[in-house]
Amino acid sequence: MPVTEKVRVVQDDAMQDSQQAALRNTHQETTLPSANMVWIPGGKFLMGSNDHYPEEAPAHKVVVGGFWMDKYAVTNAEFKSFVDATGYVTLVEREVDASDYPNAIPEMLVPSSVVFQKTPKAVDLGNPYQWWKYVPGANWRHPRGPDSSLKGIWKHPVVHVGFEDAMAYAEWAGKTLPTEAEWEFAARGGLEAAAYVWGDDYMPGGRTMANTWQGEFPWQNLLQDRYEWTAPVGAFPANGYGLYEMAGNVWEWTTDWYQEHGKIEHACCTIDNPRGGQRETSVDQRSKDTQIPRKVMKGGSHLCAPNYCRRYRPAARMAQPIDTATCHLGFRCIVRKTDEV
Repeated sequence: MPVTEKVRVVQDDAMQDSQQAALRNTHQETTLPSANMVWIPGGKFLMGSNDHYPEEAPAHKVVVGGFWMDKYAVTNAEFKSFVDATGYVTLVEREVDASDYPNAIPEMLVPSSVVFQKTPKAVDLGNPYQWWKYVPGANWRHPRGPDSSLKGIWKHPVVHVGFEDAMAYAEWAGKTLPTEAEWEFAARGGLEAAAYVWGDDYMPGGRTMANTWQGEFPWQNLLQDRYEWTAPVGAFPANGYGLYEMAGNVWEWTTDWYQEHGKIEHACCTIDNPRGGQRETSVDQRSKDTQIPRKVMKGGSHLCAPNYCRRYRPAARMAQPIDTATCHLGFRCIVRKTDEV
């Protein structure tokens, strides 16, 4: 089959999946809590993976209830509406309490956030400080540093938001954040144990299905997906539930405290609506200076690359300190049918 014909088949399949998702959502739940949300029916699924990174294993059976979920990650425009209405100041815009970081370098104790900086050549991938920098003045209004702005990217996901910022927005909007299990179930779009949110082929028919890094990270980005940084929401095909960018673009916060899947009690049995670990045990035990609790983030980002971070998959997960925001981490909200959490 010619490449052009393969691409056409992929496009037709994606459109059919989206239409089927719309029909399912219309049939099962017709009253949306707010615009641009879809009904996720809930059910049993295989969470995690035994085939990729150690923290994803063991795969285990989980049941989640139904809920509504935002089709898209929260955008810069939406977050601005929240800030304009409330006067909210985000975590990285506030003054830093030096007592929280007793061994920190003084010049780092200013309002700042973590920004990616491409390296000029190939580097040792064991040292992430070569491409991650704390940049004073970087925040959601200035995503790439103090000289940047939101001009032209109002429909892109908001970034540089800490966990408490995401929760504050969600509460203002009458919503909440998903658990890790809810997020992963939704991301899979009805595909049981598939590697990606669209299936098992990373680039079906040669088509990029998500905003990820093509080339050698962190110095060579081939831009096959057309985006150097974030992409506007809705730029890539929806999954089987009608959700967009559940892989790549930006990582997304969940409400779960981080713990290894291997520490889940009764992981061999079906777990009903799991809620993650405990705050006290979520800290990175390798960190001696500060003991910062960590939440689970999901989905990967535009910086995930085949040679470094293949986490643009629904099973992928990482621990994120709640005192830290970055240029590739955002969020989306849910509304549960019943107040379970």
